[in-house]
Amino acid sequence: MAKIKGTILVDIDKCKGCELCVVACPSNVIKLASDVNGKGYHFAYMEIPDACTGCVNCALVCPDSVITVHRLRPKSVQTV
Repeated sequence: MAKIKGTILVDIDKCKGCELCVVACPSNVIKLASDVNGKGYHFAYMEIPDACTGCVNCALVCPDSVITVHRLRPKSVQTV
């Protein structure tokens, strides 16, 4: 069975950099950026996109609901 891949989208303008998603990520995919958004907060981003499993933990703990998780369909393997 193929490994499930995931990706997250963070609304950078609304992220307050609380780091709850960083702590909740079992794959250590999410980090806070050194840059800041328009409100002066360091925002969350995917530092290691290939390791994301789409577990949704980050979106569940986000108090402002600024994270959207997408699961990518694994490519089917054809055998002859």
